[in-house]
Amino acid sequence: MWNKVDAILKKKGITPHRLSKLMGDPNDSNIYALKNGKIKRPSFDLMCRIAKALDVSLDEFR
Repeated sequence: MWNKVDAILKKKGITPHRLSKLMGDPNDSNIYALKNGKIKRPSFDLMCRIAKALDVSLDEFR
């Protein structure tokens, strides 16, 4: 899952820290947990928030 998010981040020039801020998260824990494999199956809510922050469709993560 992270590979797809990371590819979009790189394409848009956004850091994981910036993504957290765009999502409205007060800290980076969810994004870094996803990045480091601690979240294996992210919740639908988390993926919706990531998609919205990146201005992409959820289909991008399939």
